[in-house]
Amino acid sequence: MRKSMISILLAGGQGSRLGVLTKHVAKPAVSYGGKYRIIDFPLSNCINSGVDTVGVCTQYQPLKLNHHIGIGKPWDLDRINGGVTVLSPYLRAEVGQWYLGTANAVCQNINYIDSYDPDYVLILSGDHIYKIDYSKMLDFHIKQGADATISVINVTMEEATRYGIMNTEPDGRIYEFEEKPAHPKSTLASMGIYIFSWKTLKDYLLKDDAIPTSDHDFGKNIIPNMLNDGKSMWAYEFEGYWKDVGTIEAFWESNMDLIKKNPEFDLFDPQWKIYTPNPVEPAHWIAPTGVVKTSVVAEGCVVKGTVRNSIIFPGVVVEEGAEVVDSIIMSGTVIGKNSRVLKCITGENVTLEDNVVMGEGDNVINTDKPKIYFAGITVVGDNATIPAGAKLGKNVMVDEDVEASDFDSLEVASGASVYRKEK
Repeated sequence: MRKSMISILLAGGQGSRLGVLTKHVAKPAVSYGGKYRIIDFPLSNCINSGVDTVGVCTQYQPLKLNHHIGIGKPWDLDRINGGVTVLSPYLRAEVGQWYLGTANAVCQNINYIDSYDPDYVLILSGDHIYKIDYSKMLDFHIKQGADATISVINVTMEEATRYGIMNTEPDGRIYEFEEKPAHPKSTLASMGIYIFSWKTLKDYLLKDDAIPTSDHDFGKNIIPNMLNDGKSMWAYEFEGYWKDVGTIEAFWESNMDLIKKNPEFDLFDPQWKIYTPNPVEPAHWIAPTGVVKTSVVAEGCVVKGTVRNSIIFPGVVVEEGAEVVDSIIMSGTVIGKNSRVLKCITGENVTLEDNVVMGEGDNVINTDKPKIYFAGITVVGDNATIPAGAKLGKNVMVDEDVEASDFDSLEVASGASVYRKEK
């Protein structure tokens, strides 16, 4: 059973800044790129890097995520020795609690890790879009004789205030960590990818777990404590595409990156495939009246109208005369006849009845969720129905399961929200 390195993938985050997209689903389970879910990227990176043992820590709204992972077959992780294991908080000796932080999530699963007796543990976040070879990062870790290696990416000085920043010596050794500094000393942002020598990490996890006032967090506690103790900690600089899709704007931008003339993130790379369960759907069909330009259109779609610069997930129907532009339309959605959708995100199984207009108007900040909807993007939650003839402005938020009868008016001003009424 012994493994040189195993991975713990932290996938329990709520992702509240994604608004209605994560109301009933963990952020790693949010759909992305026409056929994937966000967690597919770290899972695919693992198997492509030769890491065949992955524990996935789930917590918030795990049902859809657990169903998606299943036994790990799409990623070749359905193995007797290793493979993928879903790790949920559980009752131990009459004492049980939710994961209290990223470090506590790993600490609660020490027995799982010890069962493989690894030399190294790879800690990953389940909500970033990127491709990286973890085996090369491990080689770097071993070469440096490191206790911890943290993958970093260069960001702008303005962006650096939003990340954990690693200040390093010229050779890459970390001497200081700053969490979202107002005045950054460097632009090396942590990517949330760590390799630890397991014996060292285990010691620090147990010490941290015994401190009631700790946040039990890697960024706030474990990494600073190791630095204070003079442990050998190194920055592994990554060059390539990496996106934290934690906001509506970042999520929309990352999807749009896939359909540029020269995509920043190449999903067509045969040497580094991204794996996911495939829906049993027929090939998509473009009707004689249909027009598709610069878009991703997945299996099972029927396009009778126009789709431009958009991401269309499996089973979507775009009726005749409808126009979808700069939008992300998730699985099972129906866009009614002569409807117009501009810079919108719809959840799964949404119905737009005929002659609906969404995403046009002034760019007014959403009054209910000002920190979420501010980029002119209108978002509709899963299973919502937009009534015929409705006009929704920019930055509108429509909650999950909203019915046509829940609309007080067919005119929904920019920045407004629509919720399901009490029946």
